[in-house]
Amino acid sequence: MDGTDIDREENELRAAELAQALAGADLPGRIAAIAARIPGRIVFTTSFGIEDQAITHAIVASGAPVAIVTLDTGRLFPETYEVWAETEALYARRIRAVYPAHDDLEALIIDQGINGFRMSPETRKACCEIRKVRPLKRALDGARGWVTGLRAGQSPGRAETPFVEVQDLAGRAGLKINPLADWSRARVETYIAEHGVPCNVLHDRGFPSIGCAPCTRAIRPGEDERAGRWWWEKDGRQECGLHVRAPARIGNKADHSAIGRAS
Repeated sequence: MDGTDIDREENELRAAELAQALAGADLPGRIAAIAARIPGRIVFTTSFGIEDQAITHAIVASGAPVAIVTLDTGRLFPETYEVWAETEALYARRIRAVYPAHDDLEALIIDQGINGFRMSPETRKACCEIRKVRPLKRALDGARGWVTGLRAGQSPGRAETPFVEVQDLAGRAGLKINPLADWSRARVETYIAEHGVPCNVLHDRGFPSIGCAPCTRAIRPGEDERAGRWWWEKDGRQECGLHVRAPARIGNKADHSAIGRAS
């Protein structure tokens, strides 16, 4: 067994222990538990959607040493930049932005044109790779833990979202933690209202999930929360490549049993 395998085994054990701790805690308590159990740098990536705003509030409320980072693709809604500014002002905390590498972006636009992502799933994924996936790798450089706002109820493709999973983070084994995995949207909305957390006004206009402006529309009655993302693709599995599920591991199975389902 080499060092990589030993490190992964340690992370699997830590994942199972952390999942149990998260199951019985409120959101600030979950953030505190994450900080207490993961040695080293922890990064939370926010897109300023309602779930991420709840987590940002909990990070500040808990005082946990979690870095808050956003991936600015250059194609965000104006309303997203507004809530970004409101959030920094309220919490007196600067949120680090990570941008696409300029040479990668320039090459992409030369190849595709400005809206070439609409030509095919492959060109769209290439755009996401440049604007999101590669910047994420830079954001997670040196991190041992990655906190996200994923919920099981966001879409059928995310229905098995665990609290914790072992995942490679910028080339090394670490933990991806989804502290809202068992929360419903209604529960997130209640938390936001109770704590006076800034919220993107697009949520009130039928946008439960908000990404890049040209790739996001309001959803229709009966559609799942992420139906407005890359809606012209018809396979129902639209993701940008940031959240690719790792193969099932021991820690993941324990996580699923610990999640439960909250109303």
